[in-house]
Amino acid sequence: MASALARRWRQAGPLPGFGLTLGVTLTWLSLIVLIPLIALLVKAAGLGAHGWWAIASDARVLAALKLSFGSALIAALIDALIGTLIAWVLVRYRFPGRTLFDAVIDLPFALPTAVAGIALTAIYAGNGWLGHGLEAAGIKIAYAPAGIIVALLFVGLPFAVRTLQPVLESLHHEHEEAAASLGADRFTTLYKVVLPQILPAMLTGFSLAFARGVGEYGSVIFIAGNLPYVSEIAPLLIVIRLEEFDYHGATVIATLMLGASFLILFLVNTLQRRLARGQPA
Repeated sequence: MASALARRWRQAGPLPGFGLTLGVTLTWLSLIVLIPLIALLVKAAGLGAHGWWAIASDARVLAALKLSFGSALIAALIDALIGTLIAWVLVRYRFPGRTLFDAVIDLPFALPTAVAGIALTAIYAGNGWLGHGLEAAGIKIAYAPAGIIVALLFVGLPFAVRTLQPVLESLHHEHEEAAASLGADRFTTLYKVVLPQILPAMLTGFSLAFARGVGEYGSVIFIAGNLPYVSEIAPLLIVIRLEEFDYHGATVIATLMLGASFLILFLVNTLQRRLARGQPA
């Protein structure tokens, strides 16, 4: 049994170089990802359970974490839905300016986040193009929690669109035509035929947008207002703690974000794998 497992381990694929490439992969991941994360956890463990909990249970820390994760979750859900619609339009229809429209989707990737934050603030502030009319209607975007969601929608949209676009391009129209020939209306075809095939990709786009939103800093601090207990995000609170030379406080907040993000992404990825295998959620 052991020898069979060993042979299967050595024969991981038809191409040579498995041992070398695995070694390089593990070394690189250890240096870039695992060792820094382990150092963070060791630093936090040095506080002891009582000291760690005293910082983690602080009202300002909890408010910042709630705002960061709540805003990222809302923005990721919206991006997943709107990104699906945008990807569908780009793949299924041909119209003037489609190439330009397709290129615009990638702008948040290339645009510095600070520039994006300044631009969004200028637009949605009380004297901005859109902010003036919105505030007259009683809707405040800039310097409020709603501004954080707007910024996260901007930076997360490309992840949702680009993750789903190749999947839509690979879908076979024959499945939809077969459903229509059997009497299914458009909604039934969309719900029963198309959605099951694209749902794993939608979840991937959601998880990427969520992960980006949780750690986003540059575009948020300009439009959020950064008021403690109101519009102060967790990454900003980490920076504040570092500027105050409170390294223990910054480490505890970072470990809380790390643990919560890992748990959420693990659950989303598990659900995605089950759906991709055709198993019930």
